Amino acid sequence: MTTNTKRAYKLQEFVAHSSNVNCLKIGRKTSRVLVTGGEDHKVNLWAIGKPNSILSLSGHTSAVESVGFDSTEVFVAAGAASGTIKLWDLEEAKIVRTLTGHRSNCMSVDFHPFGEFFASGSLDTNLKIWDIRRKNCIHTYKGHTRGVNTIRFTPDGRWVVSGGEDNIVKLWDLTAGKLLHEFKCHEGQIQCIDFHPHEFLLATGSADKTVKFWDLETFELIGSTGPETTGVRSMTFNPDGRSLLCGLHESLKVFSWEPIRCHDTVDVGWSRLADLNVHEGKLLGCSFNQSCVGIWVVDLTRLEPYTMGTSTKVNGHSELKTVSSGTLPLQNDSGSRANIGRSSVLQNTENNLKTTSGRLSASQNSDSAPKETNSAPSG
Repeated sequence: MTTNTKRAYKLQEFVAHSSNVNCLKIGRKTSRVLVTGGEDHKVNLWAIGKPNSILSLSGHTSAVESVGFDSTEVFVAAGAASGTIKLWDLEEAKIVRTLTGHRSNCMSVDFHPFGEFFASGSLDTNLKIWDIRRKNCIHTYKGHTRGVNTIRFTPDGRWVVSGGEDNIVKLWDLTAGKLLHEFKCHEGQIQCIDFHPHEFLLATGSADKTVKFWDLETFELIGSTGPETTGVRSMTFNPDGRSLLCGLHESLKVFSWEPIRCHDTVDVGWSRLADLNVHEGKLLGCSFNQSCVGIWVVDLTRLEPYTMGTSTKVNGHSELKTVSSGTLPLQNDSGSRANIGRSSVLQNTENNLKTTSGRLSASQNSDSAPKETNSAPSG
């Protein structure tokens, strides 16, 4: 294993399943846990840095295609090739919900940032919203012409975005229950999406080897990177809001926008990258190959524009990237600023949550006939 004096190094590699690994997700709250799903029908939970699994969760009868933690890291949802979704309570290590409705492989799951809801996307082209308490689908969004690869709720929980094999990104308004906008500039299937932590900004990554930045107030394209040498596999905005960290086939690129600029490139070697997360100035990247999972660390203090000892301004505040700490003050100082910024930009978050929860609850009046929304092609 390479030493951690490098800008990027492999933390560990281990056999995660008895057959191929299909999916994985890092816990966003602590960045210390990892969940994997495999062809062996199992969902396994890992403590990052430890060699043995914490839990192995059984119940699915087909390959597990998608996994995700809720914001508290207490629940894990896993979608299978059959279309069935199972929800586990990790504290009790038991299945608490089995949800059916998708007619084909469930390729993506994402929990609502507040409230007891989550979304799922499937090869059946549908996006579904589920109420964990009521055990049923409360809304189905139709409109993609091919499978839904990836989904993500906005930080304030008002919208959900879906990226499809049809090269289209659709933005859905949860309170109104309808399509808000669709973005059609990609020439390859959508593979990853992320929202800026406290600005109306969406980034989309595609098999067309580009990342595109979208203004969510005007719905206009801000700019596009690349094309890169490979498709874009995973990406995450740095919590400080200054850059997008973009994982390609074997490298990491650091982008800013307005104008589009690549600040740094790091050769990592993670191959089939599946998820990225920033914690305490370190970027964690997890990849899989056959039955093995690799965990990589990139030290952001060694990357532009975050090199140590430089003073910069973020949201009007001067930050010193100290050499002694070895980490950037992302989690506490910048993290709290991001929350403040989000509160000011995405106003009345609590009211939005109440509205969202109320509208979602209102749509539960007919459990046997959940609402459907069709998106008509835009002119």
